[in-house]
Amino acid sequence: MNARLTIARALTAAVTTVGLCAAATAQYQITMCGASPGGLWSLLGAGVDAALKAAKPGSTVTYQTSGGGFANVALLAQKKCDVALVHDAEAIAAVNGREPFRAPMNHLRTVAVMYTWAPMQLIVNEDFAKEHGVASLEDIVSKKVPVRLLLNRRGNVASQVGEAMLEAAGADLEAYGGSVTYAASKEQGELMRDRRADAMLNSLFVGHGSIRQLASAIDLRLLPVSESTVEKVTAQWKISPYTIPAEAYEWVDQPTRTVTLAAQLFVNADADETMVGDLTRALIEHADKVAGVHKAMKALDAKLMASGTAVDYHPAAQAAYAAAGLR
Repeated sequence: MNARLTIARALTAAVTTVGLCAAATAQYQITMCGASPGGLWSLLGAGVDAALKAAKPGSTVTYQTSGGGFANVALLAQKKCDVALVHDAEAIAAVNGREPFRAPMNHLRTVAVMYTWAPMQLIVNEDFAKEHGVASLEDIVSKKVPVRLLLNRRGNVASQVGEAMLEAAGADLEAYGGSVTYAASKEQGELMRDRRADAMLNSLFVGHGSIRQLASAIDLRLLPVSESTVEKVTAQWKISPYTIPAEAYEWVDQPTRTVTLAAQLFVNADADETMVGDLTRALIEHADKVAGVHKAMKALDAKLMASGTAVDYHPAAQAAYAAAGLR
């Protein structure tokens, strides 16, 4: 009887050991939907790949180009990728069935926040600001300034948030003799330099090269928005307030209040729990691999990854953060 018990225990131990080894050596081939092939999101793909490789040698995260966050919501739903980068505001639009979605999309679950520092920056030609005595978005409204404003192209979430900011401030630019033109970020700089536009409102990293390049061509002013406007927009879009520090630019001398977009990593609600848990733990343990892909990402850490509020975390991700004392 004792011999049989000894053999049974040995077999159990062997099976357990095999199981633990299998778990430790699990390999994943994950497809990650991002955006353009050469932008920051492609670097984030490389960082996520490096983190997973460090935790699960032999694993691979393959970056797949796409039309960006809105497109990625649909690609996830179609199971054409395993994980995807989506802005928080884009996720909120999906969940609530706002444009460009025709109905609520309830399949999204958060894995990690990647960054929260892509604020909406209202940048005005300094000469125009002086001429009209403009020191804030609300000044444009109260003084009915005929500003020619640029928003990002239609279909980009930054243009939708920009429209929400104008609406929250009570702006009716056409009624003041002004206008709103929708243009891609690169085109915005060209229009401002050629003085075919007076101001631009777009989501960009603080200190973005395009802003510094524009500032070398013309004098600029960065305008804040009121706390009332911030509160209305953050409540509507479930995004965060943001203060651009005074030292962000040589031509800015005080902190500037606005709102910001965040990029997050999402999976489907029915994603494999083991994969999501392992990926989340890899990101927690090797956050430096992602933070190191670009100087703009240096503030990323596991605490930030666990800070999302736009959409519920996947249960396996939630468990991983809870085990690490982060949620």
